Amino acid sequence: MKPLFMWAGGKTRMIKKYTEYLPDTFEHYVEPFVGAGAMFVWAYQKNPEAIFVLNDSNRSIMQIYKAVRDDVESFMYELNHLSESYLPLDKPARKEFYYALRHRHAYDYEDWTLTTEAATLYFLMKTGFNGIWQINKNTNGRFGTPSGLLNQKDKVYDRDNVMEWHSALQNCALLAGDFGDVLSLVQRNSYVFLDPPYRGSFTKYGVDFDDEVQERVVDFLNDSKELGAYVLMSNRDVGDGFFEERKGSNHLVKFDITYTAGRRKKHDDGTFTAKKAVEILMIGESE
Repeated sequence: MKPLFMWAGGKTRMIKKYTEYLPDTFEHYVEPFVGAGAMFVWAYQKNPEAIFVLNDSNRSIMQIYKAVRDDVESFMYELNHLSESYLPLDKPARKEFYYALRHRHAYDYEDWTLTTEAATLYFLMKTGFNGIWQINKNTNGRFGTPSGLLNQKDKVYDRDNVMEWHSALQNCALLAGDFGDVLSLVQRNSYVFLDPPYRGSFTKYGVDFDDEVQERVVDFLNDSKELGAYVLMSNRDVGDGFFEERKGSNHLVKFDITYTAGRRKKHDDGTFTAKKAVEILMIGESE
């Protein structure tokens, strides 16, 4: 099983770096900022019998997960219909198809079922640019990411992976609320993974996640020992000491990484190169 979609800031590559800090056992798994769910994939494979709580304030993303869990055959029927129209086209026609569909998703969705809306968004995300989530005024405040390379050969999505997610999500509570409300559900013997929007990145996610809210996340991590939960938090280190000043007795490690999607450096000639960066992992002090 792998994440359903590419997501800028997703943790697929980072999990190998986290190995020594991941828990050996847990009965509950809580992820308040699930995004593409790379850590959930790890947690489910580690203990499929656990009780899972997945949340994201992005309701559209959570509706994709709900459709995969509760209405997977209709979800894939819609995807297959779109794929059959899209795949025979040449690249210029695919681009026209993408933007017409994005426009319909922006303005015609009220006439759709929730499953049709979720499948349409999923198709757009699979053919959009590099896992970027962007909302625009000209797309009615809804998904507005530009098209990607549009070079799919024989399929747009992986049916087998969708079915694996369908099975995995059966034991999951899927929420779309404030992360604070989700954290109030944390129980003893829980593994909690906190992956809030990176500092300074809120415009990419369509939410205002400023340092005051970042501090709420760190405060929860600082209280995790009393809860009897094991908590990890990831974020980007911008070099101003923000997390060092607030880590308390928690352990903080840093990783040098290269961003290949989303956070790339733009040159004067309009080209891009991968951007070097540093990410942090804060490990809650455990009993």
